[in-house]
Amino acid sequence: PLEFEAAPRFGLEFEWVNDESLCLGATHTSVLEGYDALLVRSRSYTRGGLIATLAEASGTSVLNSAAAIHACENKLVLRAVLRAAGIPVPDFRLALSRKDFERALDELSAPVVLKPVYGGMGKRVTLVRDTDLAHSVYDYVEDLGHAFEQACLVEPYLGGGSIRCLVIGREIVAAAEFKSAGADWRSNAALGNQSRSLAHDPEIQKAVDGVVDRLGAGIYGVDLFRTPAGFVVNEVNHAPAWRGVASTTDTDISAAVIGYVRETLG
Repeated sequence: PLEFEAAPRFGLEFEWVNDESLCLGATHTSVLEGYDALLVRSRSYTRGGLIATLAEASGTSVLNSAAAIHACENKLVLRAVLRAAGIPVPDFRLALSRKDFERALDELSAPVVLKPVYGGMGKRVTLVRDTDLAHSVYDYVEDLGHAFEQACLVEPYLGGGSIRCLVIGREIVAAAEFKSAGADWRSNAALGNQSRSLAHDPEIQKAVDGVVDRLGAGIYGVDLFRTPAGFVVNEVNHAPAWRGVASTTDTDISAAVIGYVRETLG
């Protein structure tokens, strides 16, 4: 792939492996034997976490760690982990039922954002501006087939922009502010939102350092919201795409990723 063409300069060879073809779990052998490390790029949180867990158990070095991926794959777990470490996160309520949802609306007041505990790329994230429409919105949640799909977070709406920091190791190699475009209020690089580069900000660095201290060095997309009280960490992506932030920096991000992989191999 083009993003890893620089690998030979670092003395590395990359091979793409389909995450549906590994069939890990055998105790006597592993299809990962002969590989020095596994760089998890699966966009599926579920697949990435499961594969990382079994790869580590078989003795393969994994980037990012299974523990970090499992923390990132569940928005509630991530919020709890970061909050316990003293890292600011948005106020939120867990809604497992309509009764939970009603109470969250009372405590947080509209407008609020309703988002699934599992998922990414802005999918099923809903802005509820009017309490009169809130119950109609929740009807769709109740119609989902599985309990894990129905589990949602309710949080205050913090505006139409977000900051994405691409972190490699412990360093922010690129930071960009994304603004919602057109009629879509969501600020997400996967939705093609407008972006602009951000200069170094000590407060952003402090928030990112807190995340890395808790999850461990790795390759992350750390999403922040700017609030009157300072920055809060909204989400952390364990397998971030970097096309959106790459357009705002001259840094060779692919080379930075490869260099970090080489560094971790020693």
